[in-house]
Amino acid sequence: MARKFLFSIVITTLMLSTTTSKNTAPIDEDYVLCLKSIKHSLEDPHNYLKSWDVDNPNINYPGFICKFNGIMCWNPGENRVLGMNLSYFGLKGKFPSGISKCSGILMLNISHNHFYGPIPSNISTMLPFLVTLKMSSNRFSGEIPASLGNCSHLSVLELDHNRFSGRIPAAIGELQWVSKFSVANNLLVGPIPRFVNGRMFNATSYDNNLGLCGYPFKPCKS
Repeated sequence: MARKFLFSIVITTLMLSTTTSKNTAPIDEDYVLCLKSIKHSLEDPHNYLKSWDVDNPNINYPGFICKFNGIMCWNPGENRVLGMNLSYFGLKGKFPSGISKCSGILMLNISHNHFYGPIPSNISTMLPFLVTLKMSSNRFSGEIPASLGNCSHLSVLELDHNRFSGRIPAAIGELQWVSKFSVANNLLVGPIPRFVNGRMFNATSYDNNLGLCGYPFKPCKS
């Protein structure tokens, strides 16, 4: 129930912030640039992104991009991207910076691929309305950016089975809507943050890291 309420808040905010939502409106050029950039920046050995025919002259036809693999739209007759589910596509590359052109998306699932490198430090600016972010089972590395704490709508954050190191930013605890969280199977150390909503996740959310402390593990040494 809480997640449905959160989705309604975010969707209402986005609708009020846009100038048009008519089914007959042409696709926003930013969406075209977004999808084109993602497609061209990643290795796609299984050709899942072949359906992303971003140069097709019919791309302005209502619902055209909704037929692309992994793309979810507001409704089948619109040209607005609601989310991307690219899980198990076998994609390889760094986090695609061009996704910032799809800044209105609510859901991004790129789990079970071959992404590597860091999460952009400005991810909250790139994708400010995210409700779900799934990046599990890749090869992401570096520190988890504190700016994720500014993605204030996040309900699901899954970063497990990567190579993240350093500490879990205390700012992550500011995610008041978070209901599902996992950083298991990384290289993390230091204290586990407390969430402002009082939610406490069990050990499976944090297992197999170098040295995390605090609930649900042993208290941190001063």
